[in-house]
Amino acid sequence: MKNFKLPYLPILLLLAISIFPKSHSVFAQSSNLTLEHFDLLVGLSSPKISPDGTKILLINRKADFEENKYINSLWIVSKDTKEAKPLTYNRPSIHQPEWSPNGEHITFLAEGNNKKQQIFKLTSQGGEAQQLTHSKMGVITYKWSPNGLFFAYVEKDSLAEKKGVEKHNKSFEVGYDWYLAKEASVPAHIWICSNEGKNAYQLTSGEVGYNVFSGSINWSYDSKKLVYIAQPKPHSAEFLNSSLQLIDIETRKITVLDKGPGVPANPSFSKDLSVVLYSKTRGLEPFFNPMGLFSVDQNGVKKKDVILDIDRNISNHFWFSDQSLLVGAPDGTKVSLWRGLLDGIYKNLDTNGVLPSLNNIAIGPDDEIVFIGSKASEPSELYYMKNHQSIPEKITSFNDTISQLNLGKVSSINWKSEDGFEEDGVITYPPDFSSNKKYPLVLYIHGGPMGSSLEDFNFFAQAFAAQGWVVFQPNYRGSNNLGKAYQRSVINDAGEGPGKDVMAGIEAIKKLGFIDENKMAVSGWSYGGFMTVWLTSHYQGWKAAVAGAAVTDWFDWYNMADMNIWSGYGLGGSPWLNDNADNYRKQSPITYAHQIKTPTLILSNTLDQRVTVTQSFKLFHNLKDNGVETKFIAYPVSGHFPQDPVHRKDVFKRWMFWIKDHF
Repeated sequence: MKNFKLPYLPILLLLAISIFPKSHSVFAQSSNLTLEHFDLLVGLSSPKISPDGTKILLINRKADFEENKYINSLWIVSKDTKEAKPLTYNRPSIHQPEWSPNGEHITFLAEGNNKKQQIFKLTSQGGEAQQLTHSKMGVITYKWSPNGLFFAYVEKDSLAEKKGVEKHNKSFEVGYDWYLAKEASVPAHIWICSNEGKNAYQLTSGEVGYNVFSGSINWSYDSKKLVYIAQPKPHSAEFLNSSLQLIDIETRKITVLDKGPGVPANPSFSKDLSVVLYSKTRGLEPFFNPMGLFSVDQNGVKKKDVILDIDRNISNHFWFSDQSLLVGAPDGTKVSLWRGLLDGIYKNLDTNGVLPSLNNIAIGPDDEIVFIGSKASEPSELYYMKNHQSIPEKITSFNDTISQLNLGKVSSINWKSEDGFEEDGVITYPPDFSSNKKYPLVLYIHGGPMGSSLEDFNFFAQAFAAQGWVVFQPNYRGSNNLGKAYQRSVINDAGEGPGKDVMAGIEAIKKLGFIDENKMAVSGWSYGGFMTVWLTSHYQGWKAAVAGAAVTDWFDWYNMADMNIWSGYGLGGSPWLNDNADNYRKQSPITYAHQIKTPTLILSNTLDQRVTVTQSFKLFHNLKDNGVETKFIAYPVSGHFPQDPVHRKDVFKRWMFWIKDHF
C-alpha cells in the first residue's frame, strides 16, 4: 500500500527507490546487477513542459549515504538537443516545480528561512532563487493562477498558544487519528498571495479544511475560482468523508460539488468552464473499487461517470487543447494510456513497451506529452511524444549505467483461479536463464491490496534474479489492474481468496518445468507482508519468509492506523458492531500464525503510521512461542517504509540474505 498522494492506492506499496551515484569503478568487475548498484539509481519525477514547448523541467533524486539523506535537484532538459543540466544546488528538499504561465520564471517548493517549505522563484535561465512566501507552518502545495498574477497555496493552521499554567497542559482530543498522535490535529486551509508572494490572505477557514492526505487544488482558466478536496475534520481518517468543493475567489462563496460517498480526487476545470472533472471510486467502498472519471457543472449537477467503457482504475486525467482527455491506468501487467472526448470513444496510445508513471505525466502547449517511464530492463527516464499518435522517445539517460548491466528477462504469466478469474503476474528470470535447469522460486508480493505488479523496471526483483532465483510477482484479487469485479472481490475475502490466487499462479509456474520445488520462499511488504503471513500459515513447504510491515491483525489497523476506519469498508463495517469481531478474527493472519513452520524475518518501522509496529510484535511473539525460527528487525524511524537511503538499503540486504541463508 502506498503513502498517499493521489492518484492514491490507499495502502501500502513500496516507495520508488532513488539513490546517490558512486564511482562506477566499484562495479567494473561484474556485469550482473548487485545490491551495490542500488547506489547508482536515479529517481525522476515532476516533468513540466515550458509554455513555448522547448524545455522540460524535472526533479532528479539521488542519495547521499554519508549524510544519509536524499538530495533533490531541479534539472532542465532541451526537447530538441536532449541536453540536461541542473538549475539548482544545495536545496535537497526541492520539489513541485512549475513554469510561470508566461514561461519567464520557474517556481518550486523548498526549505525557507524558517526551515519550513516555501515557494521560491527563479528566472527560466537559472540563477539565484528568490523566496516568495513566508508561511509560518510551511506551504504544503501551491498553484499558479492561469493569468500569472496569483498563487493559491495550502498551509496548516497553527495550534493556539496557551498562557499561564495552561502552557503545560498538553492534553488533546483524539478523533480518527493514529495511536501515536502527540498533539491535536489542525485543519489546513487555502491562502492566496501575489505572484511576488505579497499580500497573503487566508481564503478558507474553520474546522472543514483542505484534505492534506490525498487532496489537490486547481484554478479555473479565468483565474476566478478554485476546486479542491476538503474534509470535515482534520483527523487523518476523516479523509474518507471528503467532498469536492468550489470557491469563488472574490466572494469566497463555497459550492459543494460532490459530498460523497466515495473520495473525490484530482479535480480540474474544462477550458470552457462548462464542467469540473475529477476521479472518484466507482462504488461505496473507497479504493476497494476502481476509480472512475466523473463530471459535474459549477452548480454541482449533471454528475456522471465519463469513461464507462474503460474498466480500469482511472485515478487522474489531463486535458489536450481541444478539450479531449488523456487518461491512464494499470492494465494487466502493462500501463495503458487512452485519449478521447467527454462521452466519446477512447483509443489506446502506443507507448512502444514503455510503462508511464501515472503520477508523472504532463501535456504541452501543442499537445506534446512527456512522462517519466521505464521498461523491464531500463529504469526511469524522461520520454517525449510529439502528439498522441507518435511513439515515445527517450530524451534522458540518467540511469544508463543500470540499463547496460546483464539484467534478467521479464515476462508476464497468466492463469485461471479456482473461482474463474483470469489472473496474471510477472516473472523475472535470472540472467543467462536456461529452461533446462532448475531454479529456486521467490515470491515478491505487492502491497495495496490495490496495487499491481507490472513489467516495469524493478530493482529488487532484478537483484533477487541475479542471485539465480526465479522471481514471481503475482497479482491477486484486489489488485487494481484487471477491472472492477476483480478489484472489489477482496471485500470480505482478505486472505483466503487472494491466497488461492497466488497458489494457482505458483502451480502455473511449476508447469513450466524449471522450478526447484524444494526451494521456494515467500516475501512482501505491507499487504505483501499480510499475504506472506497468510500463505505461510495456510500452506506449507516454504524454505523462508520475509514479512515487512505486515498487516497481521485487522483490529490493530481499524483502531490504531492513520487510515484506521478504512479497513471497515472491506470487512463488513466496524468490528465493534453486532458479531463482526469474529469476521475480523477470521480474516486476520495472526489468528492462524501458530500454524507457521517457516523461518521468518520480520521487518518494521517503529513509527509506521500505516501498519503499526504492534502487528509485527504480535507476529514475533507468536512465532517465538511456537518454536519457529524468527528474527525481528525494527527501524526507529517514521513512515511506512524507511525514508532514508541507509535504512532502505539495509531492508533489502537483510531481506535478500535471509532467503539466501535458508536456501
